[in-house]
Amino acid sequence: MGFDIAIRNGLVVDGTGSPPRPADIGIAGERVVAVADRGQHLGADARHEIDASDRIVTPGFVDIHTHLDAQLAWDPLGTSSCWHGVTSVVLGNCGVTFAPCRPEDRSHLAELMESVEDIPRAAILEGMSWDWVTYGEYLASLDRLPKGPNVGGMIGHCAVRHHVMGDRSLGEEAPTDEDMGAMVELVEEAMDAGALGFSTSRTLMNRVPDGRPMPGTWAEPDELFAFADVLGRHGRGVFESASRLGERDSDDLTNTRAELAWMGEVSRRSGRPVTFGLAQSDRRPELFRQVVDLAKEQNAIGGCVRPQTTARSLGLLFGLQSRTPFDRSPAWRELRGLSVQEQLLALRDPARRTLFIAQAEEYPPGIDLSKLYVLPPGPARYDCDADTSLAAHAAARGVSEAAAFIELAIETGGTFVCNLPLLNQQLAAVEELLDDPLVTLGLADSGAHVGRFTDASQPTFFLTYWVRERARWRLEDAVRRLTLDAASLFGLTDRGVLRPGAYADVNVIDIEGLTLPQPEFIHDFPGGAGRYVQGSSGYDWTIVNGQVFMDHGEHAGALPGRLLRSTD
Repeated sequence: MGFDIAIRNGLVVDGTGSPPRPADIGIAGERVVAVADRGQHLGADARHEIDASDRIVTPGFVDIHTHLDAQLAWDPLGTSSCWHGVTSVVLGNCGVTFAPCRPEDRSHLAELMESVEDIPRAAILEGMSWDWVTYGEYLASLDRLPKGPNVGGMIGHCAVRHHVMGDRSLGEEAPTDEDMGAMVELVEEAMDAGALGFSTSRTLMNRVPDGRPMPGTWAEPDELFAFADVLGRHGRGVFESASRLGERDSDDLTNTRAELAWMGEVSRRSGRPVTFGLAQSDRRPELFRQVVDLAKEQNAIGGCVRPQTTARSLGLLFGLQSRTPFDRSPAWRELRGLSVQEQLLALRDPARRTLFIAQAEEYPPGIDLSKLYVLPPGPARYDCDADTSLAAHAAARGVSEAAAFIELAIETGGTFVCNLPLLNQQLAAVEELLDDPLVTLGLADSGAHVGRFTDASQPTFFLTYWVRERARWRLEDAVRRLTLDAASLFGLTDRGVLRPGAYADVNVIDIEGLTLPQPEFIHDFPGGAGRYVQGSSGYDWTIVNGQVFMDHGEHAGALPGRLLRSTD
């Protein structure tokens, strides 16, 4: 038989955890049709031949925790995810979605998304088509949208509750029986249409613009069980939560135990998996271990509760292009409206420079500058070495932290970036979490917090730091985490694996040449809003549904992404 694409001479890491093996892959249409071990003859010419000599060949990576819900409307490539081997993404995490939505509620949902996920409201309202009311109509709109990666989504508690209860959705009062009936109908409609599950926001950190907790934050377990029962009746879907862990808690973790208890019961009564974000924090350094143990207790009595974590720290970025640590002071704040070149001119002026340094002392930054790490020139590093902190740079130069910041900004032409880890602050904790097979990779948050974070590069960090540099996990285990493990959790059939019959989502990677450059701040959102992006090098080809999507970091022209429905 003839192939549309033949990938020859590569080292295949098939996503199952099996050892890498020399093999060739034949693709016809949107499927893998042949995997021939070296020595066997793949046979047949192909319309597109890819020589994968000295390369690894993997399934496309599956990112189960993104907030690309709005961005895909104007950025069909799904940057920065597309530069890191990601071929399938899940939307609708943390309870925030854009459907169901009446026309008069569009601004409200846009403001909510801006408040929680730092995606500019104006860009959302301008960039999206808003040609839906129900979740099913939203999926149909997403299906019509040209897109590079495959995309699926969960229906979010916040939109469901607001759609039915309006402003009452934000309070602590329980929904009426009529409210519950209407909300269950909305979730039923979404699951009938192919939603990948249901998500909710429980954490008190997520708030609407006026400061109140998100709709659903105060929901009692019975409300959550009603939605779980919908998933159970359909026999598919994931229940995802931005959970309330360690918040307003006692020493015996009363609230956290209650949170894990309802998640376990949701899983048991529905027969569906529950997943939630988990990260280490220096404020409560033991909490992550305790939460994993509590999840295992629930699973021991019939649940399927899986924490998801990151491959590195999640942190705020600081630099001239976005914000500085010293923006509490009037002089530093005045720089915000200027171009980088104009800011550099101001920093080079001796009189103004003296003022900047003095005001940084007068208005302390409010963050620990010994834990604000300067990302060094060259490949970006996130190992949070104390010697790379801004305070350490200042001590080495014999100047204040503000003076060191100014010197670094001038020396790099305004491109240097500092990282302030907020979650998973200790890489040793990340290592411990990822060592547990119960914990899955997630929380890359692509599309969210765009002006402050850029964490979509986690697959590349996982492979370059933990696998290549540290040799902490075998390549085949890392690839399984990035592919089949994530795809299986969300019921994405025939994704995340290289075998005959599977969808042809494939990466061809120069693992030795894989690098992660510095984050860059650009202005490419609707209305000119700015965001951080982060590219890569070493992904030679990324194939989606049998078509070359990315070629050596550049879009190859095709937009082959499909809508991922739980009904498929």
